[in-house]
Amino acid sequence: MRFEIGPASVEVNIPDKARLLDEVAARLAHGRGFALATLNVDHLEKLRHDAAFRRAYAAHDLVVADGNPVVWLARLGGKDLSLVPGSELVVPLCRLAAEAGRPVAIIAGTEEAGRKAAAALGAQVPGLSVALIAAPGFPFDPDGAEADALLDRVAAMGPGLCLLAVGAPRQERLAARGRDRCPATGFASVGAGIDFLAGHQRRAPALMRKARMEWLWRAALSPRRLGPRYLRGAMILPGLARRAMAGRKAG
Repeated sequence: MRFEIGPASVEVNIPDKARLLDEVAARLAHGRGFALATLNVDHLEKLRHDAAFRRAYAAHDLVVADGNPVVWLARLGGKDLSLVPGSELVVPLCRLAAEAGRPVAIIAGTEEAGRKAAAALGAQVPGLSVALIAAPGFPFDPDGAEADALLDRVAAMGPGLCLLAVGAPRQERLAARGRDRCPATGFASVGAGIDFLAGHQRRAPALMRKARMEWLWRAALSPRRLGPRYLRGAMILPGLARRAMAGRKAG
C-alpha cells in the first residue's frame, strides 16, 4: 500500500508480522543487512515537510504498518495490512538474531534504558549476545560526528541486528545511513520498545490495546509531548482517507 501526502510517498511493503519475520530470518542467515521502519500517522505527518526524513524512508528495505490508522487507511484503499507495532518486534527480532548466532546492538535514548532492556532480553531470549549498548547525547544529529562514531562502533562489532530507539525521525535517518555503512547489519527502528522492556514506560492495558485505544493511554501519560503530535496526525487523516478511497475507485 502506497501513501501519498504532499511531496511524500511511502509504501508499506511488508503486510504482516509473519512475513516480516520470515524476511528478517532469511537476511540474518545470509548476512544481508536491512533497514526496517514502522510507519505510523506521526511519520506521515513529518514526511510532508521533512525532506531528510523522506530520503531516509526511501532508503528502507522493509516498512510495516505501526498504527491502527495506517491499517484502516489501507483497508479503505482496498489493501489488507496487519498491525505490526515496532514495540512488539524487539523480542521476536532478537530471537531470530540469537537463532542465527548473530549478536545484537542497542542504541537507546539513555544507557540505563539500554542496559535494562538488554537484561530483560537476556532473560527472555536464550543465547542472545548483546555486543553493544550506546546512547547518543541530546540533541542528537543523525548526520553528525557523533552518529559517525556510533556507526563506526557498530561496524567494528559487526552485529546482525541493531535496535534503534532514539525517536523519529532521528532513528530512521540513522538506520538509512547504517544500511550503507554496515551492509551485513539489520537496523530496526523500534520506537518505545526499548523503554517498555526497561520499565521506563508502561504499555497500555491489554483491554485498551484490544480496543485500539493505546494512543489514548499514551497521550494521558504524556499529554504535553504526545497530545500535539496526535492532534497533528488527526488533522491529516481526512485527506488521507479521501485519497485512499479515490485510489480504490480508480483501481
